[in-house]
Amino acid sequence: MNFNAPVFLLFCPLVCLVHWLLPHKLRWMWLLLSSWVFYFYWNPWTGLLLIGITLVSWLCGRGIAKTENMAGKRALLILACIVSLGCLAIFKYAGFLAELAGLNLTLQILLPAGISFYTFQTLSYVIDVYRGTIAPEKHFGYYALFVSFFPQLVAGPIERPEHLLPQLRQKRVFSRENLTAGGWLLLEGYCKKILLADGLAPYVDRVFANPALATGPETILATILFGLQIYCDFSGYSSIARGTAKILGIDLMENFKRPYEAHSVREFWRRWHISLTGWFTDYVYIPLGGSRRGTVRQICNILIVFFLSGLWHGAGWNFVAWGMLHGLYQACSVVWTKYRPAGREQRQPGIGAVVRTFLLVSIPWLFFRAPSMADAMAMLSHLGTGWKDLPQTVASFLPSVLPVLCLPLVERLQDRKPREASASALAVFCCIVAVSLAWLAQQAGGGPNAFLYFQF
Repeated sequence: MNFNAPVFLLFCPLVCLVHWLLPHKLRWMWLLLSSWVFYFYWNPWTGLLLIGITLVSWLCGRGIAKTENMAGKRALLILACIVSLGCLAIFKYAGFLAELAGLNLTLQILLPAGISFYTFQTLSYVIDVYRGTIAPEKHFGYYALFVSFFPQLVAGPIERPEHLLPQLRQKRVFSRENLTAGGWLLLEGYCKKILLADGLAPYVDRVFANPALATGPETILATILFGLQIYCDFSGYSSIARGTAKILGIDLMENFKRPYEAHSVREFWRRWHISLTGWFTDYVYIPLGGSRRGTVRQICNILIVFFLSGLWHGAGWNFVAWGMLHGLYQACSVVWTKYRPAGREQRQPGIGAVVRTFLLVSIPWLFFRAPSMADAMAMLSHLGTGWKDLPQTVASFLPSVLPVLCLPLVERLQDRKPREASASALAVFCCIVAVSLAWLAQQAGGGPNAFLYFQF
């Protein structure tokens, strides 16, 4: 079920209304049932996979807590990892693995929505139980709700058990402040998705649909606009998820903190997809040794993390290239910080650092958006063409750029306090009208555009 589908506009208010009408002891049942309906609506068979992975990880967590010897605990941890990662490998990477093995197979396997997100969420739970940092959840219903909670089920954020599970258990009271804060987040999310991301999509898709014909200016402009599109799309989803959860009295973690205002690529990754960055840091980078075993080992660990991050996003060499470019950026940052010439003081970063970081981050987006590695290389090979037609190219992209100028305003919608909201009532009203008209236009044109991270 899409957040911007007509059925969700009926589903979400109904879920919230019934949730607050029910007594506390019944709310988990209602939210779990609603979450499964939300997911089964897309495809019932993939819903069974979700329940299966949930059950196995819960049983393994319980078994780890009850087993006294380390060998038994380790066996249960390995079992949980094999089931979760095995399902992810089969459904997401079967074709890619067959290609690596030199097999000429055409595999048409349906990719379950959100599998990359909820498998990582179950893994974090089992690993934390194994480490002894959290107690196992004895109630299967609450654990299933932790995995399946519908606002963040399909595209995150990837919640940690110690943050979300206690909130699902505690008694919540309806709050006007939560309703207001959730409403601001919803407005921000829908503005980003429907007005900005979907407005950029036609221009980006037009160029990347024909990589062999793309000129240099078209490639550069489409790549930059895609960086803005995917940010507005993904952070818009996160804002809608957080807003929906907030109305239900639940706080989801902030997954984006205005990453394109970062002064360095390292800072960018502290602001972009924060839940995934934190997951790889805690469960891959630190266990590998982090920065504790020398510079060379630290760089190797960074490259491993970004290699895996690229694969997490997609089964293709273009995603690996995207991840490895970011890994190289981080490695260069480590080397520069450690071996910076003596007397070379670090200057206060300014707007130039923001622009430089934006351009550096934009380069890998070409590989991320290209249909394949071959298509990305074809587009790079044409960078020297088409510059005589630069004015016409810019003019054709201009209509998509103008709405993006509103992004700073949209990003600060949730910063407004209730008493300040009355002074900006006209602006809020215009946002709501614009989103509504854009949404109606989408419906008339054949339906809403799915969120980009549904495919990851």
